[in-house]
Amino acid sequence: MAHQSSSSLEVVQVKRITLQNNYGENLVGLLHETCSTELVILCHGFRSSKEDTTMVNLADALTKAGISVFRFDFSGNGESEGLFQFGDYLKEVDDLRSVVLYFSGGKHTIITVLGHSKGGNVVLLYASKYHDVPTIVNVSGRYNLKKGIEERLGKDYLQNIKRDGYIDVMDKNGEVQYRITEESLMERLGIDMHAACLSIKHSSRVLTVHGSSDEVIPVEDAFEFAKIIPNHKLHIIEGSDHGYSKHQAELAGVVLNFIKAFLHHGKGELN
Repeated sequence: MAHQSSSSLEVVQVKRITLQNNYGENLVGLLHETCSTELVILCHGFRSSKEDTTMVNLADALTKAGISVFRFDFSGNGESEGLFQFGDYLKEVDDLRSVVLYFSGGKHTIITVLGHSKGGNVVLLYASKYHDVPTIVNVSGRYNLKKGIEERLGKDYLQNIKRDGYIDVMDKNGEVQYRITEESLMERLGIDMHAACLSIKHSSRVLTVHGSSDEVIPVEDAFEFAKIIPNHKLHIIEGSDHGYSKHQAELAGVVLNFIKAFLHHGKGELN
């Protein structure tokens, strides 16, 4: 399939791509290919997919600007194989690594990895471990992964999971949405974003975008990232919620300006 870009005569080819992660699971994604070899990889958030509105709209904005995009489903999400897990931050970093390696050495040059919400944590963790992508975009990531659990699981979640070995998260109808294992919960509690961010190389340019009215992850988390990531730019979108429901165009504009600045000026410190 192909669609015509509204701002240019360039045709964007959309190809479905399947690649394997380190666990032999198939990861499914869509490559939006423009005439440019520059590629941005988009990473969705918790219990989401490549079809998330933010992922789709960012892909559209970037391709209209002539930049190729790959959006994909992490293992256990969307169309990709694997079992959904509550934690799996480090496995998702591995998934992203498999995607980067798939496109590396070919005709594409990966210029940016962008993640929303949990995906924001994944791209920052990736940048702390690997230093092969020049720009990182953290959209509404969580600074302290020990927070946000009590609201979802109740005050006694640690005692409950140690007693039973798991916690089932129910929907309003009493149906099990997903099961949290003790192992996956402990993985999340054991991840230190502060330490990870200090390991991001100064040569990596990092943008954090956050909505001032985020109801899921407080905007204060964005300021914490800004304090410790060396080559960092912070942009707060006034009035925006966690999903940027009324601020999609503004989010796309901020991301696009950041990437274009890198492409025009190359490496260096952010203003």
